[in-house]
Amino acid sequence: MSRPTRPPSTVAALRRLDPFVRPARRSIGVAMGMALAASLVSLAVPQVLQRIVDGPLASGDAAAIPAGVAVIAALGVLEALLYFARRLYIVGPATGVESRLRTALFAKLQDLPVAFHDRWPSGQLLSRSMSDLSLIRRFIAFGFIYLVVNFVTILVGVVVLLVLNPLLAVVFTLCSIPLWINGFRFERRYHVVARRSQDQQGDLATLVEESVHGIRVLKAFGRGRTKLDGFLQRAEALRGTEIEKAQAVSRIWLWLLLVPDVAFALCLLVGVQQASTGAMTVGQLVAFFATATVLRFPLESIGFLLSMAFDTRTATDRLFEVFDSENTVRDPEHPKTIREARGRLELRDVRFSYPDAPEGSPELLAGVDLVVEPGETMALVGLTGSGKTTVVELAGRLYDVTGGAVLLDGVDLRDLTRSELRTHVAMAFEDATLFSASVRDNVLLGRPDAGDDVLQEALDVAQAGFVHDLPQGLDTVIGEEGLSLSGGQRQRLALARAVAANPAVLVLDDPLSALDVDTEALVEAALRRVLTRTTALIVAHRPSTVQLADRVALLEAGRIIAVGTHSDLLATSERYRFVLSSLEDEQRFEEVDA
Repeated sequence: MSRPTRPPSTVAALRRLDPFVRPARRSIGVAMGMALAASLVSLAVPQVLQRIVDGPLASGDAAAIPAGVAVIAALGVLEALLYFARRLYIVGPATGVESRLRTALFAKLQDLPVAFHDRWPSGQLLSRSMSDLSLIRRFIAFGFIYLVVNFVTILVGVVVLLVLNPLLAVVFTLCSIPLWINGFRFERRYHVVARRSQDQQGDLATLVEESVHGIRVLKAFGRGRTKLDGFLQRAEALRGTEIEKAQAVSRIWLWLLLVPDVAFALCLLVGVQQASTGAMTVGQLVAFFATATVLRFPLESIGFLLSMAFDTRTATDRLFEVFDSENTVRDPEHPKTIREARGRLELRDVRFSYPDAPEGSPELLAGVDLVVEPGETMALVGLTGSGKTTVVELAGRLYDVTGGAVLLDGVDLRDLTRSELRTHVAMAFEDATLFSASVRDNVLLGRPDAGDDVLQEALDVAQAGFVHDLPQGLDTVIGEEGLSLSGGQRQRLALARAVAANPAVLVLDDPLSALDVDTEALVEAALRRVLTRTTALIVAHRPSTVQLADRVALLEAGRIIAVGTHSDLLATSERYRFVLSSLEDEQRFEEVDA
């Protein structure tokens, strides 16, 4: 049996950020140099104090004291300027790293297949793109720099202490050993808790997002209290995890505060005894404790910086879970092209199961064979769960078939680049999704360079003239997901978007379900004109939609069991008559509900 692989170390995990950090390396190095110079300046102050105490103060030469004080003041001003310059200098490069990470993450999310987004809650992705990236930026701009600078400052400080008094330096160093031991223990404990906390934050964000998007449903059914109870339960779990994190941090802080105090007490005891015997001067004793005081902040900050490093390591792990996700719907290594698409769509022995389907579950599509000829309109009908929506998703290559092939003009869709495929095939779904952009941008999404004539024709076909009555007409910005519009208005804009793309193949998943009877009739009449030059595959959930089609395909249990004209199937297929009557019943129920 193979042994489980150990997770990478914190250093190895953080090194994965290097491609994004590389352009800012020089800036980070300069900022680190400024911070280190400021720390070394602070270590120089005790040396000046030693010379003042052992010189002018010991000899009584008051005239020499102002010069020493002026040197100390100058060192203090220089230290402050260096800290200020570091902060000012690193802001731009650090935000540049965050920007590159966020852009790469968004591009990755756009590239990943629909199957990935089916599995991942949107709140988890949102927390990675916001809070995790913000944490990484803060670590690069501050945490990483001072983690290195403070370690170097401690090492230099210990050397200075050794020069001042080896015995006191040994006492001070030995007292700090428990600090390092507990620091390593802290890493192991804190990493687990930090990961759990960030995952719980993502779950909480998902719940908030769902509640905001579904606020109409929650209010309509009076279930706000139920959602609140669920929110409180998750928030309480997150609170418990945050308390556990705080307890872990408090334990390391106990050592960070206790060890320096114990070291100071022991060093004071030994130092006073050595100064009384003449083994060291009073100036050396003052310089020793002043240096140790300078080292106290670097020692105490190690706990905070380590926890920040481990939080960043967790954020990096979460980020690369997305980056490492495999895109199963990829462009081919040697793509083919279709110069002038005729629009012949063929499904050849198509089989499909969703990637996360339980093992042993039946295929959704179990050998679909269907040919839609150029310029032909094919309606796809079937009972709920027969696989109609899956067929249209495969026709647009939102998923890849698990068996067989979908071909456009004889070319397997998997042999085309996705960008070329999108120029030949356009889709409109029953659940119309609009974006927070203008009407113009939403309709011309698939053909942004098209002119107003194309835009107007698409709006005319979809009977979407209502857009001219909006406050800014075509430039009116539609609210989030178009919720400020009615369901029928959203569907008409989504249909206009598909028509405006001017594809060779138009795939429609019941795009007229939210329209009233009169508007549907007008849209169907306009669509007949458009569909004379376009191949169309239409999922029909309403009998009226079937009237658009030249032929009808009946889908049942993942297979096409009959293909023909509407009148032929009515005459020859009892199953078709049953399915059509079921659709008529559904339509009557919808009209009653409306």
